[in-house]
Amino acid sequence: MKNPETKTITNIKQIDSFIKLNEKNAIPFLYEYSKKNLEDKVKISTEYGDIVILLYKNTNIHRSNFIFLIKKKYFDGTIFHRVVPDFIIQGGNSDDSKILLKRRQIGRYLLPPDTRKGNKHHRGVISMPSSEIDNPHKLASPFEFFIVQQNSGAYHLDKDYTAFGRVIKGMDVVDKINKEKTDDRETPHKNIYIKAIVVD
Repeated sequence: MKNPETKTITNIKQIDSFIKLNEKNAIPFLYEYSKKNLEDKVKISTEYGDIVILLYKNTNIHRSNFIFLIKKKYFDGTIFHRVVPDFIIQGGNSDDSKILLKRRQIGRYLLPPDTRKGNKHHRGVISMPSSEIDNPHKLASPFEFFIVQQNSGAYHLDKDYTAFGRVIKGMDVVDKINKEKTDDRETPHKNIYIKAIVVD
């Protein structure tokens, strides 16, 4: 019997139930997944309110990855774990063992940057940070995201990071989170929990 990780991806519904993503199968999987999961709007709920995001269709792999993880309920229970005042808020991580287990179940993979579509890191843009491993090509950590809070934008990030959507409602919530007090590692003193859903 063939290894399910290398099996040709023809039925997303069937494969989605058991596939574990890795560096070889993640991009083909997300490409096929994107054909049947066309949603482009999501809502991130926090104690401060909701952030509604419109995902760009011209960064399709990053869009489908975000939709996939939301439908897997990966982000539920994660936190905004990094806040840089007057710059960004970053979410999608947690030290909770349940979140680490979710990551292991989904798989270990990175996404290549998609920076040639002309998307800019304006205020309110959502983007993916690069992995912390030795990573000269700025491969993105698929489980995390950041939102640009800086009023003037963060255009120095355009060449290295993939802007894949923008906040269309709730920048006041982003601003409130950005004002949270942090320690010297840019970690908020309080846990700001996330719940994410796909919306019409």
